[in-house]
Parts: sequence; C-alpha cells; structure tokens
Amino acid sequence: MSEKHLVKTQWKGNLTFQSEINGHKLIMDAPESGGGKDLGPSPKKLLLAAIAGCSGMDLVSILKKMRVEFDNVDIEVQGDVTDEHPKYYEKMHVIYTIAGKNVPFDKVEKAVKMSEETYCGVGALYRKAIEITSEIKLVEN
Repeated sequence: MSEKHLVKTQWKGNLTFQSEINGHKLIMDAPESGGGKDLGPSPKKLLLAAIAGCSGMDLVSILKKMRVEFDNVDIEVQGDVTDEHPKYYEKMHVIYTIAGKNVPFDKVEKAVKMSEETYCGVGALYRKAIEITSEIKLVEN
C-alpha cells in the first residue's frame, strides 16, 4: 500500500488560506497588488521553496554521509512564469551555494546529482512537466 499524505486547508477571509501540515500552520495569501493582504507567501512560490527544501535536505544528508565538512548551504530557485493563463512555471533553475573550507566540488556535484536523479520526490514530479536546470557554487571560508 502506498503512503498517503493529507493537508487540510481553510479559507481565512479575502484571499488568505491556512494549511495545516503535520501540526504546522502555513498561511498563504496574494500580494496586495493581486487583491490579497500579503499575509504569507503565494501558493505558486511555495513550489520553488518545496524543491529547494527537498533537494537541500538530500544534499545535506548525503554530504554528511560522505563526511564532507561545510559551513553553510544556500539554495536559490528561479522560476520562469508563462505570460498566458493559467500562469505556471515553465522552467526552474536551482542554484546550490555551499560554503566552507576546501569543500570538494566533485563530492558536492555527486550529492546534487543523487538528489536530482534519485531522492528528491518534488524534483522528480516537477521534471515530468517542466525543465529544471541547476548549478553549483562553492564559497571558500
């Protein structure tokens, strides 16, 4: 039997919605320019955060198993939105920035590839619909 996830979402007035995820509450809203009150991120931008979080967790776990020492991991995701409705991401670009002293690029590259090709379920789903590219930046501390 496959695992099932459940997220409950409730309207909070105007364009604001609150989702409950494993006991955590998440507010989503539209910016004021779109008729909302900007009380939280837009649902579409949460798609960018989801792939960053998913791949980032993989990356950190894999690097730790490889015994790679690092000081910080930052992930930026850029999404290209279509001009016509329904507006959706037609492309995403993920930038992994790893800071540390003498961080081996080859191991980081292998860890990113493992996340992208094997472990990150969010990225696997997105890749069925859109192009996703990535790059790695190392910052020497």
